[in-house]
Amino acid sequence: MDPAVLAYFADDPTRTYQLVQWLPVLELLDQEQPVALVFRDPASANLLRDRTRLPIRVAPEFAELTELYAALDPKVVLYCNNSRLNFESLVHTRMLHVHVNHGESDKQSMASNNAKAYDRVFVAGEAAVQRYAAELLELDTGKLVRIGRPQLDLTLPELLEPSARRTVLYAPTWEGDAEYNDYTSVDTLGLEIVRGLLAIPDVRVVYKPHPKVTTSETPAIRDAHRAITALVESAGGEHRAIPAGDILALMPRCDAMVTDVSSVGLDWLYLRTECPIFITDRHHDADRLRCEVPVSRCADVLDDVDAAGVAALVAERLDQDEHHLARVAMRHHYFDDVAVGESTARFVAEVAALVALRDRLVGAPGTAITA
Repeated sequence: MDPAVLAYFADDPTRTYQLVQWLPVLELLDQEQPVALVFRDPASANLLRDRTRLPIRVAPEFAELTELYAALDPKVVLYCNNSRLNFESLVHTRMLHVHVNHGESDKQSMASNNAKAYDRVFVAGEAAVQRYAAELLELDTGKLVRIGRPQLDLTLPELLEPSARRTVLYAPTWEGDAEYNDYTSVDTLGLEIVRGLLAIPDVRVVYKPHPKVTTSETPAIRDAHRAITALVESAGGEHRAIPAGDILALMPRCDAMVTDVSSVGLDWLYLRTECPIFITDRHHDADRLRCEVPVSRCADVLDDVDAAGVAALVAERLDQDEHHLARVAMRHHYFDDVAVGESTARFVAEVAALVALRDRLVGAPGTAITA
Protein backbone atom coordinates (compact mmCIF):
# COMPACT_ATOMS: atom_id res chain seq x y z
CA MET A 1 0.00 0.00 0.00
CA ASP A 2 1.37 3.42 -0.95
CA PRO A 3 1.88 5.72 2.03
CA ALA A 4 -0.68 8.43 2.69
CA VAL A 5 1.83 10.32 4.83
CA LEU A 6 5.50 11.01 4.27
CA ALA A 7 7.95 12.23 6.90
CA TYR A 8 10.54 14.22 4.99
CA PHE A 9 14.11 14.66 6.25
CA ALA A 10 16.75 16.45 4.18
CA ASP A 11 19.71 16.88 6.53
CA ASP A 12 22.93 15.05 7.36
CA PRO A 13 23.39 12.40 10.09
CA THR A 14 24.35 14.94 12.78
CA ARG A 15 20.77 16.23 12.76
CA THR A 16 18.95 12.90 12.63
CA TYR A 17 18.14 13.24 16.34
CA GLN A 18 15.42 15.64 15.16
CA LEU A 19 13.64 12.82 13.35
CA VAL A 20 14.55 10.01 15.74
CA GLN A 21 12.29 11.40 18.46
CA TRP A 22 9.35 11.24 16.04
CA LEU A 23 9.88 7.63 14.93
CA PRO A 24 7.80 5.91 17.66
CA VAL A 25 4.99 8.45 17.13
CA LEU A 26 5.08 7.95 13.37
CA GLU A 27 4.90 4.20 13.89
CA LEU A 28 1.71 4.72 15.90
CA LEU A 29 0.35 6.98 13.15
CA ASP A 30 1.19 4.25 10.64
CA GLN A 31 -1.46 2.05 12.24
CA GLU A 32 -4.10 4.55 11.06
CA GLN A 33 -2.45 6.22 8.05
CA PRO A 34 0.36 4.42 6.16
CA VAL A 35 3.64 6.30 6.68
CA ALA A 36 6.99 6.26 4.89
CA LEU A 37 10.21 8.20 5.50
CA VAL A 38 11.85 10.22 2.72
CA PHE A 39 15.55 11.10 3.03
CA ARG A 40 17.67 13.29 0.81
CA ASP A 41 20.99 12.19 2.36
CA PRO A 42 21.74 8.45 1.95
CA ALA A 43 23.98 8.49 5.03
CA SER A 44 21.10 9.68 7.20
CA ALA A 45 18.84 6.99 5.77
CA ASN A 46 21.42 4.28 6.44
CA LEU A 47 21.88 5.49 10.00
CA LEU A 48 18.19 5.09 10.81
CA ARG A 49 17.35 1.90 8.91
CA ASP A 50 17.72 -0.18 12.06
CA ARG A 51 15.81 2.31 14.19
CA THR A 52 12.37 1.91 12.62
CA ARG A 53 10.10 -0.53 10.82
CA LEU A 54 8.73 2.24 8.59
CA PRO A 55 9.64 2.03 4.89
CA ILE A 56 12.47 4.31 3.81
CA ARG A 57 12.87 6.05 0.46
CA VAL A 58 15.95 7.98 -0.60
CA ALA A 59 15.89 10.78 -3.20
CA PRO A 60 19.18 12.72 -3.19
CA GLU A 61 18.44 14.78 -6.30
CA PHE A 62 15.48 17.06 -6.92
CA ALA A 63 14.53 15.11 -10.05
CA GLU A 64 14.46 11.89 -8.02
CA LEU A 65 12.25 13.53 -5.41
CA THR A 66 9.86 14.70 -8.11
CA GLU A 67 9.68 11.20 -9.58
CA LEU A 68 9.09 9.69 -6.14
CA TYR A 69 6.24 12.06 -5.35
CA ALA A 70 4.67 11.40 -8.76
CA ALA A 71 4.83 7.65 -8.13
CA LEU A 72 3.53 7.73 -4.55
CA ASP A 73 1.07 10.64 -4.80
CA PRO A 74 1.24 11.26 -1.01
CA LYS A 75 -1.49 13.21 0.73
CA VAL A 76 0.38 14.80 3.65
CA VAL A 77 4.09 15.52 4.13
CA LEU A 78 5.50 16.15 7.62
CA TYR A 79 8.64 18.18 8.35
CA CYS A 80 10.51 18.05 11.67
CA ASN A 81 12.84 20.97 10.93
CA ASN A 82 13.35 23.95 8.62
CA SER A 83 16.07 22.60 6.36
CA ARG A 84 16.71 24.71 3.29
CA LEU A 85 16.03 21.61 1.20
CA ASN A 86 12.47 21.51 2.54
CA PHE A 87 11.64 23.99 -0.19
CA GLU A 88 12.41 21.40 -2.86
CA SER A 89 9.58 19.38 -1.36
CA LEU A 90 7.27 22.33 -0.80
CA VAL A 91 7.12 23.11 -4.51
CA HIS A 92 4.94 20.03 -4.97
CA THR A 93 1.29 21.05 -4.80
CA ARG A 94 -0.70 17.80 -4.71
CA MET A 95 -0.18 17.27 -1.00
CA LEU A 96 -0.61 19.25 2.21
CA HIS A 97 2.60 20.24 3.97
CA VAL A 98 2.78 20.21 7.78
CA HIS A 99 5.58 21.44 10.01
CA VAL A 100 5.77 19.46 13.26
CA ASN A 101 9.21 20.62 14.53
CA HIS A 102 11.37 18.58 16.90
CA GLY A 103 10.54 20.14 20.25
CA GLU A 104 8.93 23.08 21.98
CA SER A 105 11.26 25.79 23.24
CA ASP A 106 11.70 29.55 23.55
CA LYS A 107 14.71 29.76 21.24
CA GLN A 108 14.37 32.52 18.65
CA SER A 109 14.55 29.91 15.88
CA MET A 110 11.19 28.56 17.04
CA ALA A 111 9.33 31.51 15.48
CA SER A 112 10.59 31.58 11.92
CA ASN A 113 9.07 32.99 8.75
CA ASN A 114 9.56 29.52 7.33
CA ALA A 115 6.30 28.68 9.08
CA LYS A 116 4.43 30.63 6.42
CA ALA A 117 5.47 28.10 3.78
CA TYR A 118 3.51 25.24 5.33
CA ASP A 119 -0.21 24.56 5.15
CA ARG A 120 -0.28 23.78 8.86
CA VAL A 121 2.13 24.19 11.77
CA PHE A 122 1.58 21.83 14.69
CA VAL A 123 2.43 23.49 18.02
CA ALA A 124 2.35 22.47 21.66
CA GLY A 125 -0.02 25.09 23.06
CA GLU A 126 -0.72 28.71 23.93
CA ALA A 127 2.89 29.78 24.44
CA ALA A 128 3.82 28.74 20.89
CA VAL A 129 0.81 30.55 19.45
CA GLN A 130 1.77 33.73 21.30
CA ARG A 131 5.41 33.35 20.20
CA TYR A 132 4.50 33.12 16.53
CA ALA A 133 1.96 35.94 16.72
CA ALA A 134 4.41 38.25 18.48
CA GLU A 135 7.43 37.58 16.27
CA LEU A 136 6.03 37.23 12.74
CA LEU A 137 4.36 39.85 10.59
CA GLU A 138 1.25 38.87 8.66
CA LEU A 139 1.13 35.29 9.91
CA ASP A 140 -2.17 33.49 9.46
CA THR A 141 -2.53 32.08 12.97
CA GLY A 142 -5.28 29.82 11.67
CA LYS A 143 -2.46 27.60 10.40
CA LEU A 144 -1.35 26.88 13.97
CA VAL A 145 -2.76 23.62 15.32
CA ARG A 146 -2.36 22.79 19.02
CA ILE A 147 -1.52 19.15 19.57
CA GLY A 148 0.63 19.08 22.71
CA ARG A 149 3.85 17.07 22.54
CA PRO A 150 3.30 13.47 21.36
CA GLN A 151 6.82 12.31 22.26
CA LEU A 152 6.03 12.91 25.91
CA ASP A 153 3.33 10.23 25.81
CA LEU A 154 5.90 7.50 25.19
CA THR A 155 7.05 5.07 27.86
CA LEU A 156 10.76 4.55 27.30
CA PRO A 157 13.18 2.02 28.78
CA GLU A 158 14.88 3.81 31.66
CA LEU A 159 18.57 4.62 31.32
CA LEU A 160 19.26 5.16 35.02
CA GLU A 161 19.27 2.62 37.79
CA PRO A 162 17.39 3.52 41.00
CA SER A 163 19.35 5.32 43.69
CA ALA A 164 18.79 6.24 47.32
CA ARG A 165 20.40 9.58 46.46
CA ARG A 166 18.52 12.49 44.98
CA THR A 167 19.52 12.85 41.33
CA VAL A 168 20.23 16.17 39.60
CA LEU A 169 20.38 16.22 35.82
CA TYR A 170 22.56 18.74 33.97
CA ALA A 171 21.29 18.87 30.38
CA PRO A 172 22.82 21.73 28.37
CA THR A 173 21.89 22.56 24.78
CA TRP A 174 24.30 23.16 21.88
CA GLU A 175 25.65 26.47 20.59
CA GLY A 176 23.24 26.87 17.69
CA ASP A 177 23.98 27.98 14.14
CA ALA A 178 24.40 31.66 15.00
CA GLU A 179 25.04 33.95 17.96
CA TYR A 180 21.39 34.99 18.28
CA ASN A 181 20.42 31.34 18.75
CA ASP A 182 23.25 30.42 21.14
CA TYR A 183 21.91 29.46 24.56
CA THR A 184 24.45 26.87 25.69
CA SER A 185 26.07 26.98 29.11
CA VAL A 186 28.67 24.33 28.29
CA ASP A 187 31.48 26.80 27.60
CA THR A 188 30.50 29.39 30.20
CA LEU A 189 28.98 27.90 33.35
CA GLY A 190 29.26 24.19 32.62
CA LEU A 191 32.23 23.32 34.79
CA GLU A 192 31.07 25.49 37.69
CA ILE A 193 27.61 23.93 37.53
CA VAL A 194 28.99 20.40 37.67
CA ARG A 195 31.49 21.23 40.41
CA GLY A 196 28.66 22.71 42.43
CA LEU A 197 26.35 19.76 41.93
CA LEU A 198 29.08 17.29 42.86
CA ALA A 199 29.63 19.21 46.11
CA ILE A 200 26.05 18.67 47.33
CA PRO A 201 25.96 15.85 49.89
CA ASP A 202 23.98 12.76 49.01
CA VAL A 203 23.26 13.84 45.42
CA ARG A 204 23.85 11.83 42.25
CA VAL A 205 24.89 13.98 39.26
CA VAL A 206 23.98 13.04 35.69
CA TYR A 207 25.44 14.93 32.73
CA LYS A 208 23.42 14.54 29.50
CA PRO A 209 24.37 17.09 26.82
CA HIS A 210 22.55 17.82 23.58
CA PRO A 211 23.66 15.38 20.84
CA LYS A 212 25.38 18.17 18.91
CA VAL A 213 27.49 19.12 21.93
CA THR A 214 29.19 15.73 21.68
CA THR A 215 30.14 16.32 18.03
CA SER A 216 30.79 20.06 18.17
CA GLU A 217 33.82 21.40 16.30
CA THR A 218 33.72 24.68 18.21
CA PRO A 219 36.90 24.54 20.33
CA ALA A 220 35.39 26.09 23.47
CA ILE A 221 32.40 23.72 23.41
CA ARG A 222 34.48 20.66 22.56
CA ASP A 223 37.03 21.32 25.29
CA ALA A 224 34.45 22.17 27.95
CA HIS A 225 32.41 19.08 27.14
CA ARG A 226 35.48 16.89 27.52
CA ALA A 227 36.39 18.59 30.81
CA ILE A 228 32.87 18.19 32.21
CA THR A 229 32.75 14.54 31.19
CA ALA A 230 36.13 13.89 32.80
CA LEU A 231 35.04 15.67 35.99
CA VAL A 232 31.89 13.57 36.33
CA GLU A 233 33.65 10.32 35.53
CA SER A 234 36.50 11.04 37.95
CA ALA A 235 33.99 11.68 40.75
CA GLY A 236 33.17 7.98 40.70
CA GLY A 237 30.31 6.50 42.64
CA GLU A 238 26.92 6.75 41.00
CA HIS A 239 27.65 9.93 39.04
CA ARG A 240 27.13 9.46 35.33
CA ALA A 241 28.04 11.15 32.06
CA ILE A 242 25.64 9.90 29.38
CA PRO A 243 26.52 11.24 25.92
CA ALA A 244 23.95 9.22 23.96
CA GLY A 245 20.38 8.04 24.40
CA ASP A 246 16.99 9.67 24.83
CA ILE A 247 16.98 12.27 27.58
CA LEU A 248 13.30 11.60 28.21
CA ALA A 249 14.31 8.17 29.48
CA LEU A 250 16.42 9.81 32.19
CA MET A 251 13.82 12.14 33.62
CA PRO A 252 11.76 9.66 35.69
CA ARG A 253 14.77 8.97 37.95
CA CYS A 254 15.75 12.64 38.40
CA ASP A 255 14.68 15.04 41.15
CA ALA A 256 15.85 18.35 39.66
CA MET A 257 17.29 19.59 36.39
CA VAL A 258 19.71 22.31 35.35
CA THR A 259 19.37 23.22 31.68
CA ASP A 260 19.56 26.03 29.17
CA VAL A 261 16.85 27.66 27.08
CA SER A 262 15.86 24.56 25.11
CA SER A 263 13.12 22.02 24.54
CA VAL A 264 14.25 19.70 27.33
CA GLY A 265 13.40 22.33 29.94
CA LEU A 266 9.83 22.36 28.73
CA ASP A 267 9.74 18.58 28.50
CA TRP A 268 10.74 18.57 32.16
CA LEU A 269 8.03 21.11 32.96
CA TYR A 270 5.46 18.82 31.32
CA LEU A 271 6.61 15.50 32.75
CA ARG A 272 8.16 16.52 36.08
CA THR A 273 6.11 19.55 37.07
CA GLU A 274 6.55 18.66 40.74
CA CYS A 275 10.35 18.94 40.59
CA PRO A 276 12.63 22.02 40.54
CA ILE A 277 14.22 23.35 37.36
CA PHE A 278 17.14 25.76 36.95
CA ILE A 279 17.63 27.79 33.74
CA THR A 280 20.96 29.27 32.67
CA ASP A 281 21.37 32.69 31.04
CA ARG A 282 24.61 33.06 29.11
CA HIS A 283 23.56 36.52 27.93
CA HIS A 284 23.27 37.93 31.49
CA ASP A 285 20.07 39.74 30.58
CA ALA A 286 17.44 38.98 33.20
CA ASP A 287 14.77 41.26 31.74
CA ARG A 288 15.10 39.71 28.30
CA LEU A 289 15.03 36.21 29.74
CA ARG A 290 11.89 36.81 31.80
CA CYS A 291 10.18 38.34 28.77
CA GLU A 292 11.21 35.86 26.07
CA VAL A 293 11.47 32.67 28.13
CA PRO A 294 8.36 32.34 30.31
CA VAL A 295 9.56 29.11 31.94
CA SER A 296 12.33 31.15 33.60
CA ARG A 297 9.63 32.83 35.71
CA CYS A 298 9.01 29.55 37.55
CA ALA A 299 12.67 28.61 37.84
CA ASP A 300 15.86 29.77 39.49
CA VAL A 301 18.15 31.44 36.95
CA LEU A 302 21.89 30.74 36.85
CA ASP A 303 23.88 33.47 35.11
CA ASP A 304 26.97 34.50 37.04
CA VAL A 305 27.43 31.96 39.79
CA ASP A 306 30.34 29.91 41.06
CA ALA A 307 30.35 26.31 42.22
CA ALA A 308 29.59 27.23 45.82
CA GLY A 309 26.60 29.31 44.74
CA VAL A 310 25.26 26.49 42.58
CA ALA A 311 25.65 24.00 45.40
CA ALA A 312 23.89 26.20 47.93
CA LEU A 313 20.98 27.11 45.64
CA VAL A 314 20.28 23.62 44.33
CA ALA A 315 20.54 22.09 47.79
CA GLU A 316 18.07 24.67 49.10
CA ARG A 317 15.55 23.97 46.34
CA LEU A 318 15.77 20.23 46.83
CA ASP A 319 14.70 20.81 50.44
CA GLN A 320 12.39 23.78 49.95
CA ASP A 321 10.78 24.08 46.52
CA GLU A 322 9.37 27.61 46.28
CA HIS A 323 8.29 27.48 42.64
CA HIS A 324 6.00 24.45 42.48
CA LEU A 325 2.70 26.30 42.09
CA ALA A 326 4.23 28.63 39.52
CA ARG A 327 5.38 25.61 37.49
CA VAL A 328 1.86 24.17 37.52
CA ALA A 329 0.50 27.40 36.04
CA MET A 330 3.36 27.64 33.54
CA ARG A 331 2.78 24.09 32.33
CA HIS A 332 -0.74 25.13 31.36
CA HIS A 333 0.68 28.14 29.48
CA TYR A 334 2.91 25.96 27.34
CA PHE A 335 0.76 22.85 26.95
CA ASP A 336 -2.82 24.00 27.58
CA ASP A 337 -4.70 21.34 29.53
CA VAL A 338 -3.22 18.36 27.66
CA ALA A 339 -2.61 15.38 29.90
CA VAL A 340 0.04 12.73 29.32
CA GLY A 341 -1.38 10.34 26.73
CA GLU A 342 -3.59 12.84 24.90
CA SER A 343 -1.09 14.48 22.54
CA THR A 344 -0.63 11.42 20.35
CA ALA A 345 -4.38 11.06 19.89
CA ARG A 346 -4.59 14.71 18.86
CA PHE A 347 -1.69 14.29 16.43
CA VAL A 348 -3.18 11.22 14.76
CA ALA A 349 -6.61 12.84 14.51
CA GLU A 350 -5.25 16.06 13.00
CA VAL A 351 -3.19 14.20 10.41
CA ALA A 352 -6.20 12.06 9.50
CA ALA A 353 -8.30 15.18 9.07
CA LEU A 354 -5.67 16.65 6.73
CA VAL A 355 -5.55 13.43 4.70
CA ALA A 356 -9.31 13.67 4.25
CA LEU A 357 -9.09 17.38 3.43
CA ARG A 358 -6.48 16.76 0.77
CA ASP A 359 -8.70 14.14 -0.85
CA ARG A 360 -11.62 16.55 -0.93
CA LEU A 361 -9.50 19.32 -2.40
CA VAL A 362 -7.94 17.14 -5.08
CA GLY A 363 -11.34 15.73 -5.91
CA ALA A 364 -12.85 19.19 -6.53
CA PRO A 365 -12.09 20.25 -10.13
CA GLY A 366 -10.30 23.59 -10.33
CA THR A 367 -9.80 23.78 -6.57
CA ALA A 368 -6.35 24.82 -5.46
CA ILE A 369 -4.81 23.19 -2.42
CA THR A 370 -4.49 26.01 0.06
CA ALA A 371 -4.59 26.33 3.80
